[in-house]
This record gives sequence, structure tokens and C-alpha cells, in this order.
Amino acid sequence: MTADTTGTGHAVPHHGELLQGVFRDGRGRTCPGLVTLPMPPELGLGSRAEFTPLPAGGPDGLTVEPPDRAKALRAARLALAACAARGIRSAGAPGAPGAGRLRLTGTVPVGLGMGSSTSDVLATIRAVTASHRVALTPPEIARLAVAAENASDPLMLDDRPALFAQREGRVLEILGDALPPAVVVGCATGGGRPVDTLSLPADAYRATDLPAFQRLRDLLRRAVAGADTALLGRVCTASATRHQRLLAKEELPDLLAIAAETGAAGVQIAHSGNVAGLLFAPELPDLPRRLDRCVRALERLGIPLTHTFTTRQTRDERVSHHVRPCRRRDRRPGPDTPRTRTGLPAL
Repeated sequence: MTADTTGTGHAVPHHGELLQGVFRDGRGRTCPGLVTLPMPPELGLGSRAEFTPLPAGGPDGLTVEPPDRAKALRAARLALAACAARGIRSAGAPGAPGAGRLRLTGTVPVGLGMGSSTSDVLATIRAVTASHRVALTPPEIARLAVAAENASDPLMLDDRPALFAQREGRVLEILGDALPPAVVVGCATGGGRPVDTLSLPADAYRATDLPAFQRLRDLLRRAVAGADTALLGRVCTASATRHQRLLAKEELPDLLAIAAETGAAGVQIAHSGNVAGLLFAPELPDLPRRLDRCVRALERLGIPLTHTFTTRQTRDERVSHHVRPCRRRDRRPGPDTPRTRTGLPAL
């Protein structure tokens, strides 16, 4: 291993959750879990990390740029330790975690519930292990991510929808091969303001919540198996509604009304952030007109738009040709962050 061996890593965010609550695992134990809505890589959102190993014990130690990325720095230490545990030398220090320079860039807004910290953490783990030519499995990466940030989104998994125990870094259930097809019109509640996740209640769920969430889990499994967009919409709408007592979204009644008026299958939200989306079945008659009505209704109410995308790997031509793009004057200003500017209102 030489000091100029730089590794790179990348991670794509999600657009909030389709379902989040409390569930039973395979042993009957109760634990929190969630199912996220992945964002297509083609949108260009994500975190990128570069890691350059340095001689252990050197004057620079382990550093990160920007310096406020404490979770990514912890992830780098953990990834270096994982490399050392495999007998990989860290730039001159056999068996020791080592040192290095970590640089992060990204286009994931902070505090909207899109997994910005997990994106940073995963990109970091991938960059550190790449610099040491170590390949970790998704479960190994998940354990490191949870250790770095206490709770992690399942961005390290493949594209199959999974119920994921975010505080334990393990998959409770693979729900199927792919989410039902849907066109998502994304927006931001709360004016796109960041949410302080540490201020959310730690005891979010009660024992009495378990039957309802287990029912929604069963329905989501059926929606995936049958490629049923309408049933997917029912599940995410129910999950969003149940979470009003935990993180109230003033605009949710408006989003539900727009969904009813335009024929959307349902509304999904970030359960620990302000991003949200209306889901439409691609086979709906007059889909472009419905999507345009949805966009106009959101603009009329002053709800900032984010992105319109699909749950498929390639964008539906009807979306890109017929949905009017967000105009800069439509967006509310939001807080500055050290990340690269994107089309999202929080930036």
C-alpha cells in the first residue's frame, strides 16, 4: 500500500420512506423498520468520497473535508479498522487502522430525510475500502454504517425493496424483486426546511401500533408481488397519516386532496424529514395532464417541487416530455449548506 493510493466511493440517496414503523423479525422480536423509496441514479444526486491513505502516526492523522462531517469521519475509522482486521496494511502500519485524508462532495440536501448522512457514510466506507482493495458485503457495510451514525438507511442494498431495521443494520424481509411501477412527483413540506432528527421522540412507537404496521407490511408485500401501484399508494398514505403525531406535516391534508383530485395512488413522505411525493400509476389515462395538474396545484399552494421520477431504472418519456420543470422563481429560499447546489428547494 502506498500513500498515493486514492480510493473513491459513491452513494445515491432516497426520497423518504414508503413505510416506517415497528415490526416483528424472524424470531418474533419487535424492532423498528422501514422501506425507502430509492431515487434513480440518472438524476445525478449523491455523495462522493475520496480517501487517500497516509502513514499511520503522521502529523495529519485522519482528517475530513468539510470538517463538520463527523459521522463520515467515524465511518472512515471503522472502515480502516475493518481493513486492518483482514490483515491489510494501512500505508506503513501493519495491523493498525492508519490515517488518511477524506474529502466529501455531494448533492444531497441536508435535513430533508433523503439519507444525506448515510450517503456520506456509505461513500466514505466504499472509498476507504477501495483504497485498501478490500471488498465488503452489504451486511458488513450496513453494520459499519449503523456503528458510525446509530441508525442507517438501507442505501447499501441492491434495488430490491427491503424492510430494513435501521438501528441494527439488518434486513427483516426482502419484499420482492422490484417496487410496483410509479411516477413520483416530488415536493418539500415545511418550505424545505431541514428537520433536526435528534429532536424527534425516541419512543416513537407503542406496542399497540404493532398490529397496524404488520398489516401494512402484509399489504406492501402483496403490492410488490402483484406490481400493484394502487395498493402501494394505500400503504404509503397510511404510513404517512399515522406519522402525523410524530412529525406533523401541515401540508399533508393538501397533498391528500391533490392526490384525490388528480387520481394519484397515494402520498409518501420522509418520516424524519420534509421531502414528500405523490405516486401515480404509469398506465393512468391522460397521465401527462394529471401530472401537470398536480404540479400546478403544488405551485398554487406554494409547496416547493423537487424532482419528478419513476420507480423504474429508466425515466418514462411521458414524464420528461410533459411535466413542466420547476422554475427557479417557484422555489422558496432555504438554508445554505456546504454541498453542491441542486434543483432541490432546501439548497
